[in-house]
Amino acid sequence: MPIRGRKFFVIISRQGITKRAIRRLSRRDGAKRISGLIYEEIRDMPKVFLENVIRGTVNYSEQAKRETITAMDVEYNLKRQGRTLYRFGG
Repeated sequence: MPIRGRKFFVIISRQGITKRAIRRLSRRDGAKRISGLIYEEIRDMPKVFLENVIRGTVNYSEQAKRETITAMDVEYNLKRQGRTLYRFGG
């Protein structure tokens, strides 16, 4: 049976995304060389992104005077940030 394609997985370890996974993603995107300083920057990016999403989402729920964050709060916040999410019917 021929192999049709390989699934792509990013391994997350204690240090975050591994160096090998970052290298693989970069190569897939077309980079030939990668600076040694870029790995730590890339590992910090998901944390910064999540902090921004959570901060904005909490603001939406506080404005509505609710203590529960809904999926729509997340969707509206992502739309405000310019990252539209087409999944949760809003």
